[in-house]
This record gives sequence, structure tokens and C-alpha cells, in this order.
Amino acid sequence: MDIFSSLRLPSYLSIPPFEKLEDSMGMNYHYNQNNQPCPNFPTKRLITWVLYALIPLALLHFYIFPIFPSQNPPLITETTLENPKLINPQPQDKEAKLQLQPTQPQCDYFNGNWVKSTIEPLYNGTSCGTIKKGQNCMVHGRPDTGYLYWRWKPENCEIPPFDPASFLELIANRHIAFIGDSMARNQLESLLCLLATKSQPELVYRDSEENKFRRWVFKDYNTTVSVFWSPFLVKGLEKSAASGLSHNNLYLDVADEKWASDLNKFDIMIFSIGHWFLHPAIYYEGENVLGCHHCPEFNHTEIGFFGVFQKAISTTLKRVKEELNGSDKLVVVTTFSPAHFEGEWDKAGACPKKEPYKLGEKDMEYMDTEMRRVQIEEVTTMAKEVEAVQGRLKIEALDVTKLAMMRPDGHPGPYMNPNPFAEGKKERVPNDCVHWCMPGPIDSWNEILLEIVKRWSH
Repeated sequence: MDIFSSLRLPSYLSIPPFEKLEDSMGMNYHYNQNNQPCPNFPTKRLITWVLYALIPLALLHFYIFPIFPSQNPPLITETTLENPKLINPQPQDKEAKLQLQPTQPQCDYFNGNWVKSTIEPLYNGTSCGTIKKGQNCMVHGRPDTGYLYWRWKPENCEIPPFDPASFLELIANRHIAFIGDSMARNQLESLLCLLATKSQPELVYRDSEENKFRRWVFKDYNTTVSVFWSPFLVKGLEKSAASGLSHNNLYLDVADEKWASDLNKFDIMIFSIGHWFLHPAIYYEGENVLGCHHCPEFNHTEIGFFGVFQKAISTTLKRVKEELNGSDKLVVVTTFSPAHFEGEWDKAGACPKKEPYKLGEKDMEYMDTEMRRVQIEEVTTMAKEVEAVQGRLKIEALDVTKLAMMRPDGHPGPYMNPNPFAEGKKERVPNDCVHWCMPGPIDSWNEILLEIVKRWSH
């Protein structure tokens, strides 16, 4: 039996017999050759045929598509840039329908290549007043400029040139903090120079001439930008002449309160550490000594710093989770940035390259790979934990290790000091092959940071 034969019309839809239909419609008749009355064609028969054709089709439509759908539509998976999530939209909610639109997959910034560019830097050595002297390669007399004209090109996506207006609008009425060592400060100062092309920051706080703790405001946007010196992120006592220590003391299970006590004041946090873990240090957990790195004068167990570095990152992100889970915050961990010393740090030509490495020309060193691995693992683990809690706390890695490794040409080198060869070439001259010229490759890190902030804000 097919679906049509099972249909029964309700009484209010039934059609009267043909003869009654003729009478009830009050039609005019004529007679055929058999003297039988016939209605005028085509009105009566046409209406009848149309009704007989349409009613089964209408009932079939209602059978397949009910008039009153289920009150609980099925869950729909939405693929977002950060992670899949389940939503239950209301059919009448236009905004919900828009949110169901598929988005582009998240860009893999790690894999790519440096390509030549004709785009001029947004700032220079004289137009920006927040460049640290040691990174102002232009003003200090670096003669070549080719290092300024390269852009990082990921394999599967494009990174737009930095848009200071967009960044400022995204962080309006917010507080963004850079926390870590001198690499965090280097990235911060790059961002300030980029943003200053749209709106000038005003320095409202500094702790001392060392500039370890500073704060700026962009009054037009009610935005605060801060930097916190914390080279281990955990509690530590640094080696220095003032402390009388020849090694660092690190307490790996306690976050550094210099930044942790202000966590609830920040909306966006960028953590960046690494190089200080290469220095001699004694490591503590609670009151117990775990061991040390490069401390032959002490009777402590020698332990590697990769595990110690991982513990410091883990302690940091756990403190963030404890304080901020469920809140609308963004936490970014900038991965390790390799140095490019070729020989002794104070010998002429310590980092002499004038162009980036080509793709495949240089492999990452073991130490650089391990430092990055530790950070990526800890970020991935904690990001999954906070995703399980209602809220918009996001933890993400700004993965710059490979793109930084491929730029041996971007460091100040001997131009960390003004005009190092003004009196002729020297055999010995200090070199900085760790930090980055400004403008220079580090500006690309903030282009990626802008894309991360866009995803989080939207």
C-alpha cells in the first residue's frame, strides 16, 4: 500500500459529488447530443481537478515537514577558531543563526617562511620614544637596512600588516600586561611603538631608572599597558652584586607576587621567559632543595633546567587558573626566542648574518626545541582544563620559536652601543645576539598577537 492510498480526507475537506457541485455552484448549462446537461467548460472541472491534485500533495508535505516542530531542536556543533562547542540555538534568533556560520580554521603560525617585502616599517629609530637604547639599531649606526624588509608567511594563511587602530579598539577600556624577562620588555616596546603611530602613550608610572616596572595609558582609548620584571615568573632571588649571590635562587612552587598579586587587574597577559633559566641556580620546592644547575661550589645534585622550566610555567598557569578561571581574560605565553651567537659574545662578528635563513637551511637547536616543547605542552594542558569551566578565560601560545630562529640578521649585534666602529674596526666588541632591533623581526610577533586578540574578542 502506498502513502496516497492510506490518506483519508477530513469531513471539512471532502468534496461534494459532481452532481451536487454542479447545482450548488449555480452554473449555466447547455445540453449535449444525448440531451444531458453539461456545465460550461472549463471552470467547474478545472477547479475540481486542481483540488484533487493539490490536497494529496499538501498532506504529503505536512507528513514530511510537521507544522509544529519539536520544542527541543538537536544540539548543533559549531566549529570556532578556538575549539568546538555545543550550542542550542532558537530558530527565531537571528544572532544565533549568524553564530552558526562556519569559521576558518586557526592559523598555524609556527610553520612558514620569511618572504621579502616592500612594506615600510610603521616607525623608525627617531619617531618612537620608547625604544630601549640597546635595540635602536638605526640610531646606533647599523649601516644595512635589508633586515627591515621581510615578512613572516605561514604555510596555510596570511598575517595582515599590523593595524594600530584595530588593536587599540580591541583593547579599549582594558589593561594589557607584559610579564617576564627582557624579551617580554622587547615585545612590549615594539607594541608601544606600533600603537604610537595611531595614539601616543603616556608614561604614568616607573619604579626606577632600571625600568623594570612601568605603566602607560592611552587616554583616547582608556587603555593601560604595563610591564612587570619577573624573569622566572616564580618566586626568585636574582644573582647580582647587590644580593651578593653568584647564582639564582628559585622557589618553583610559588608564583612571583610582584605580578600575581595584580592578576585580577589585567584583561590580557603576555608571559615571556626562558633565557634566565640557563644561568647558575639553586632550585627549591617548599623548604627543600631539589638540586642546582651549574653550582660546583655547593653539595647539591646537578639537575637539568628543562624540567625546572616546565615546573615554573606550570606553577604560573595554575596560579592564573586559580585566580581567573571563569572570567573574561586572555593569557598568552610567548614561546622561547633563540639566540644567534657565533663564537664568543664579545668578539667582532658574533652575529654577522644579513638575511634570514632559507626554509630548510637551518634546523632548530636541541635546547630551543625543548624549551618550546615545554611551553606548548603546559599551555595545551591548562587550556583544556579552563575550557571545561564556564567563562571566556583563554590560554594560548604565541609560537615564535621557529620564526625567531630563522632571523639571525635581526639582532643589534655590535650596534647595541652607538657607532661601535667609529674609530675603526676592533677585535673585541660587545654583541647582543639575543634581543631584537626595533623596528625589526619582533614587530611580526605583535602582528600575530593582534590576530590572537581578534579571535578572543570576537
